[in-house]
Amino acid sequence: MTARDPEFVAALRHRVAGKVRESEPVARFSTYRIGGPATVLLPARAEDVGAALTLARDAGVPWFTIGLGSNILLPDEGLDALVIRIGKGLDRVTQRGESWTVGAGLPAPLAARRTAEAGFGGLHIFVGVPGSVGGGVYMNAGCHGGDWAEVVERVTVVDETGQDTVLNRGDIPFTYRRSGLEGRVVLEATVRLRQEEQKHLDEAIAEMFEWRQSGTPFNQPCCGSVFKNPAGPSWKQESGPSTAGQLIEAAGLKSFSVGGAQVSPMHANYFVNTGSATSADVKKLIQHVQGVVHERFGVRLEPEVKLIGTRGEYQNKE
Repeated sequence: MTARDPEFVAALRHRVAGKVRESEPVARFSTYRIGGPATVLLPARAEDVGAALTLARDAGVPWFTIGLGSNILLPDEGLDALVIRIGKGLDRVTQRGESWTVGAGLPAPLAARRTAEAGFGGLHIFVGVPGSVGGGVYMNAGCHGGDWAEVVERVTVVDETGQDTVLNRGDIPFTYRRSGLEGRVVLEATVRLRQEEQKHLDEAIAEMFEWRQSGTPFNQPCCGSVFKNPAGPSWKQESGPSTAGQLIEAAGLKSFSVGGAQVSPMHANYFVNTGSATSADVKKLIQHVQGVVHERFGVRLEPEVKLIGTRGEYQNKE
């Protein structure tokens, strides 16, 4: 059975309070604006997620969660997996001193602004990142020298048995761009932030937002950074190109295109959808760039973008 099966869809609608959409183009939930049809659940509450996971397990149906859809490339043919779109209904924000609990469905830029406007720093670095809190924690997203692992105190997750579990920071094996939370769905995260001068936070947010607008293809469909920087956050060498973007640019690949997918003329580690890009186009572009950079510099770039298969599986598992 797949999530497209009418019997499964009927059973799902019976169990959840949220909306269930059939043959929904998942491109609309992706910052790349790429992806075919799927059965999509829009949970109205956290309990909907556990109920859907349990039903999927019992029916042998694969599942896949999505937030704002950044850092992923969805398949052109759509998904046989149930797509659980974490958004409204799981976006609450509460504060207790320096600890803030933020729902997985809250957009990270909104979390950044809300906490910064209250005089707290730590999440403010995510002001220009087009992702959700849940996706950020799950992928340990990072930017401007920081990541989610630096601020997380505990995370509430649910597994396919429908069981909620609260994991403390020490129980989560965070590494560079990974959390180790595979097989579970993030429902909310509690982070410890630091009080800072409002003027400093306002200036930092304005500077980072301006960098995003002027230094990245801010208003074009893309996934964010396509490749991890070599050897983790930085590649130790004395001179020459070091980041993924610098290596791609030095290889002369800015503006190079495959079909509707293009290496951004603005930032070489961003591949943009110029309007007609398919998942196949992006994959071919990734392979071409990897090949040229490896030939020129002896460096094998590793994708940061997650390539998703029709059953919701990560095709570039580490």
